[in-house]
Amino acid sequence: MNKAHDHLTRLEEIARREMLAREFFPDFSDEAKEELAHLRAPAKTDGSDARDLRDLLWCSIDNDDSLDLDQLTAAEDLPDGKTRIRVAIADVDALVDRGTYIDAHALHNTTSIYTAARVFPMLPDKLSTNLTSLNPDADRVSVVVEMVINADGSLEEGTVYRALVRNFAKLAYDSVAVWLDGNADVPDAVKEVRGLAESLLLQDQTANTMMLLRHEHGALTLETIEVKPVFDEKTIQSLERQKKNRARSIIEEFMIAANTVTANFLTNHGYPSVRRVVREPDRWDRIVEVVREYGGNLPGHPDAVALQEFLAREKQEHPQTFPDVSLTIIKLIGSGEYTAEEPGHEAPGHFGLAASDYTHSTAPNRRYPDLIIQRQLKAALENWEPAYSFELLRGLSHHLTDKEDDAQKVERTVGKAAAALMLSDRIGETYGGIITGASDKGTWVRVLSVPVEGKIVRGAGGLDVGQRVRVKLVSVDVDRGYIDFQVI
Repeated sequence: MNKAHDHLTRLEEIARREMLAREFFPDFSDEAKEELAHLRAPAKTDGSDARDLRDLLWCSIDNDDSLDLDQLTAAEDLPDGKTRIRVAIADVDALVDRGTYIDAHALHNTTSIYTAARVFPMLPDKLSTNLTSLNPDADRVSVVVEMVINADGSLEEGTVYRALVRNFAKLAYDSVAVWLDGNADVPDAVKEVRGLAESLLLQDQTANTMMLLRHEHGALTLETIEVKPVFDEKTIQSLERQKKNRARSIIEEFMIAANTVTANFLTNHGYPSVRRVVREPDRWDRIVEVVREYGGNLPGHPDAVALQEFLAREKQEHPQTFPDVSLTIIKLIGSGEYTAEEPGHEAPGHFGLAASDYTHSTAPNRRYPDLIIQRQLKAALENWEPAYSFELLRGLSHHLTDKEDDAQKVERTVGKAAAALMLSDRIGETYGGIITGASDKGTWVRVLSVPVEGKIVRGAGGLDVGQRVRVKLVSVDVDRGYIDFQVI
């Protein structure tokens, strides 16, 4: 292949450079590899401390190419319109001990980093895609969050315990979604498991009811455009948009509920935890202005319910441009962070989810906060001393937030490098766009016809987040991930 068209190799080099620049470990140490060599089988349970739930119709729903399966779901119809939802979470702690070299690598990076070129996993593939992954037709130990959901979508009760589970079907978001929408037949993997189609329909119905109730309480309807490069061998052919769908909503609703139950479980048992919070927006005044520009009205103080009413109306009336509105609101709300909570002292809630008690617990193969929470849960279940003290969690929370921010910057840089490769022969073309960032560091625009974001290097004066502009592409720098525009 012509070296000039070997986009994949070039992006891998950029990704590795960015990892090192932000002090990530792109590779596992020799010591970690030696530890890994001694791990030859999935964790087992003697049955005394775990329930045997292998007969339930468990399934995973994830991206087509996902191999690190962190959670399974199962549903059971109950009287009075209630539903029992179970979420099984991979017991990563059963094989990854604290203080090991593998654990030290995970703690340092804190997350798997998904770049356009390759994935830099938090845990070695032998673990995250095999021994600690909830793979099809394999018995796995797990931590289960069990919830009873009322007919109106509210949570009646929730609990946590350990269990042995078995994944009956590895499913993909898109194929499940087109079936649920009535645009395709039942996926083959669902047909092969008796009763699974009915279970998924029940999950879909329950998740929708839960979502509607959350939105009534002020959880925000937000929809952004996620982009994935499509390669022909090693050359980028296009940028594929990944949109939210009903299958993704099932997992999103159940994970939100499971994370809430987990946070409350630790609080009720007197254990400190790491919470995921999104504070009330600092730029609420600008959110009010943006909503007014779209014909809506908001009060002068942060009000999630009022904002959600505007978003729901905007999505229904203008679905094509709704992702642009969503992106503006997301930028103005600000990013999430991790914070430690001590029992008896309430942490800030999650503004975007309308949740006062929320953590991250459902992806321990790819996020270190989830592994921390899993260790706290297992300590609580055994009535042991907390695996992590409040003081230790307070320090770790800053590290987790900082590394998450750095990981997103790596992913964005490599994503922009991929987009720059796509646009390198389009210098001089013009596009409609929306301002996504405006600060002392610069002004950024996302163009609408091609899903890319770049910096406005000329003509940015007076622009603010949410404004629409027309811009011309003036230059790209693939190695630095720069895409530069000027306002027309």
